[in-house]
Amino acid sequence: MSSTEMPFLEHIEELRRRLLIILVALGISTVIGSIFTEQIINMLSQPVGGLGNLQSIEVTENVGVFMRVALTTGVLLAMPVIVYQLLMFVVPGLLPNEKKWVYLAVPLATLLFAGGVVFTYFVLLPPAVNFLLQFLGVATTPRISNYIGFITNLMFWIGISFETPLLVFILARLKVVTGKQLLKGWRIAIVLAAVFAAAVTPTVDPVNMGLLMLPMMVLYIISVFLAFLAR
Repeated sequence: MSSTEMPFLEHIEELRRRLLIILVALGISTVIGSIFTEQIINMLSQPVGGLGNLQSIEVTENVGVFMRVALTTGVLLAMPVIVYQLLMFVVPGLLPNEKKWVYLAVPLATLLFAGGVVFTYFVLLPPAVNFLLQFLGVATTPRISNYIGFITNLMFWIGISFETPLLVFILARLKVVTGKQLLKGWRIAIVLAAVFAAAVTPTVDPVNMGLLMLPMMVLYIISVFLAFLAR
C-alpha cells in the first residue's frame, strides 16, 4: 500500500470509530431519556391544553410518539458527546493554539442547542399553536403524532440554528471566514433567515416568522462580533 493511501484509510477508520462512539452514546442517552418520556410528552402537550385535547387514531401511533420523543431527548442528552467526537475528528489537523478554542465549543454547543429548544417551547410555540387551532374558526383536535412531530422538528432545527455564533467563531479562528465578509453579507443573511423561518415554522404568517427571524438576526450580529473577536 502506498504512503498516500494509508493516511486516507486511517482517516476513514478514525471517522468510523467516532461515529460508533456517537451511536453508542445516543443509544444510552435514548434509554435514559425514555425514563422521562411520558412526563416530557405531558409537558409538550400543555400548549394545546394537555393530552386530553389530542387524539390517536392508529394502533401504533402512541408507541411511535413515545419513541420519537425518547430519541429527541436522547439527542439532547448526548449532545456533548456528539459535539466532542465530531470536533476531535477535526482537532488533529489544528495547531495547538487553535485546539483550546475547539474544546470550549463542547459545553457552549450544548448550552446553545438547549437554549434554542427552550426558546421554541416558551416563545415560539404558544402563538404558533394558538394560530393553528383557531385558524378559520374550525374546532380542531390534533393527532398526537402530527402535533408532537412538528413540535420536535421545530425544536431540533431552531436548536441547530442557535449554534450559528459558535460555528462562525470556530470558522473565523480557522480563517475560513472573516467579520468583514459577514458584515458585507447582511442582506444575504436576511434572505437566508427568511427562507429558514418559512421552512421551519409551522405557519408562514408574518408574526411567527418574525418571532424566529428576530433572534436569528440577533444571532447573526453576535456571529459577526465573534468573527472580529476571533481574528
